Amino acid sequence: MSKKIVLSLLFFLPIFLGSQVLPIGQGEETTTPGQSWERGQYWEEVRELDGRFSVEIPAAWEEQVDTIDTEVGALAYHTFLLQSPSEQADNLIYMLSYVDYPEGALHHDSTELVREFFEVSQEEAIAVVDGELLFTTDKENSGFPGRFWRIDYLDGRASIRTQAYVVGRRFYQIQTIAQQGRGLNDSTERFFESLEFF
Repeated sequence: MSKKIVLSLLFFLPIFLGSQVLPIGQGEETTTPGQSWERGQYWEEVRELDGRFSVEIPAAWEEQVDTIDTEVGALAYHTFLLQSPSEQADNLIYMLSYVDYPEGALHHDSTELVREFFEVSQEEAIAVVDGELLFTTDKENSGFPGRFWRIDYLDGRASIRTQAYVVGRRFYQIQTIAQQGRGLNDSTERFFESLEFF
């Protein structure tokens, strides 16, 4: 799989959002330790039948579908997005996206292809935001292969946490974007750990 495809599909929206949202606090700590907007919210389980996943979110989100022309044809990139309305939020952005690849381009049974896909995805994400990879680890969800990584960017003022999975020929990303001081939080863990595929 070419880096061009990975870059165009996986990172155009998160990078744009990260750069647009951070001016809320100008990258500085604006929250009170131990408090967050998310703790006062009713977390709802959302089941997306077309997306074949369920996840818990602290408020309603919006769906957007973009058609992207790639070397393997036009692909529909589905994005579910929640932008936190409060500076007291653990995370500025909650996002889940998925895209279906054509037959033969990607499948979770292709161990070597999936590993390479995750590696290229991480490398390109780091390059696009001129960030630093703080950690990466393999992960599984319902027996499907995945990868978990964190990238700090904007001179360490923001971080993107990403879990990526390949389920059949569908690629999922679940992400949070947080300001410095909020990168590691219970809300990210709850959001990520609630993700199930069906």
